[in-house]
Amino acid sequence: AQMGPFTRRPRNIVLISVESLSAEFLGAYGNRAGLTPNLDRLAAEGLRFTRFFATGTRTVRGLEALSLGVPPVPGQSIVRRPGNEHLATVGEILEHQGYQIYFLYGGYGYFDNMNAYFKGNDYDIVDRSDFPPASIVFENAWGVADEVLFANALRVFDQATARGKPFFAHVMTTSNHRPFTYPAGRIDIPSPGGREGGVKYTDFAIG
Repeated sequence: AQMGPFTRRPRNIVLISVESLSAEFLGAYGNRAGLTPNLDRLAAEGLRFTRFFATGTRTVRGLEALSLGVPPVPGQSIVRRPGNEHLATVGEILEHQGYQIYFLYGGYGYFDNMNAYFKGNDYDIVDRSDFPPASIVFENAWGVADEVLFANALRVFDQATARGKPFFAHVMTTSNHRPFTYPAGRIDIPSPGGREGGVKYTDFAIG
């Protein structure tokens, strides 16, 4: 059956928002430290926006911009405001076209009201509390290592695919955040690796 305006089955969509990642760390934007080989490869092979501007200095502002496409509003982020249900989020728009929609986070999504916001806009929530304990090979106070998040995301994607519907998944990482700790032996910067280690590990996990 045709879904919404689509003339053929739409593709699955995965939106990965990386915690605290600035263009200054990416080789694609001129950094020469070699921290982001996987993201640089994606930038070379895909579509890269060169006039893209941050809407604030907090993650919650980025989530607001990525999900709603709005400039920053005065006061608190819409994500943290009451009455923020059933807005024109990317997920809700795609849901009306037959997509399953997810928000996946490596930490506890009650932080910054993320779970309430995304649930109020019909996303299925999968966060740290939903990950099988055996899958958590590393965690710190902020969240599970990004490789754990992505392994669990792949499990969710397989389940969605088995149900036969296309899916949209907004995945929010945590490893590029203090204390910048991650599993040993993954990259050549020992943990805790500071900001550069956090960036390089996150890039490794995406790869």
